[in-house]
Amino acid sequence: MTRPLQNSFDAPGARPGRNKGATLIHLERVALEIKNVGLYDLILQDVQQAAGKKKLSEDEIVEILKTHPEILEAYKQLNVEYNISNIHIRDIDTDKLDDRCKENAKSVNVNLARLREIEKYTLDFEQSATLVIIFSVEFFVLFSVQYFIVLLDLKAWQWWIYGLFALSIAAAYWYAKKEQKKFAYFSAEYEALYEKTLRMIEELEENGCIKRADLIIKECEEHV
Repeated sequence: MTRPLQNSFDAPGARPGRNKGATLIHLERVALEIKNVGLYDLILQDVQQAAGKKKLSEDEIVEILKTHPEILEAYKQLNVEYNISNIHIRDIDTDKLDDRCKENAKSVNVNLARLREIEKYTLDFEQSATLVIIFSVEFFVLFSVQYFIVLLDLKAWQWWIYGLFALSIAAAYWYAKKEQKKFAYFSAEYEALYEKTLRMIEELEENGCIKRADLIIKECEEHV
């Protein structure tokens, strides 16, 4: 049995300033994916552990997500890692709207496009591909240092080589801090725009311009 629509956009762990529980994520879809899509097997295990049993209905998973926000957050982080959006609503079809609604609806669509564009920066920086690449490069540089010194018998040059390695570490540290600041900046932009877009959607619905139920994306194309 499908839950009331209002629950579809209610999620635990709302950030300060956000309407209590209001998000752009559809919990019924989340529950369906956790239960049936292999990508989320580890998250399903967390849900089962929280519930204390193996077999769960989608409704029961929704309830677990509401009482265990860390599980929903893990789902969202995993999606961002795999470039899957946590924004479960589609753009508004402005062609069917009258003039009093059209401009605000167009603004919502612009905001949604921007949110999807910078959503990757909501991933914890420590788990980002950027940091993995930095560590990988440094590991390769360290391997190269050992190769040049030991295998090519360049011990006479070892301090110069180690000096270059130290410089690479400094450069990697500088780049990592720069990227961390970029993540923080765009993450803050995402949160502010998210709040604004939620309010705009609520106003459009209150004014009879749209039905939020019509905007829900109930399936992810990557999983179909």
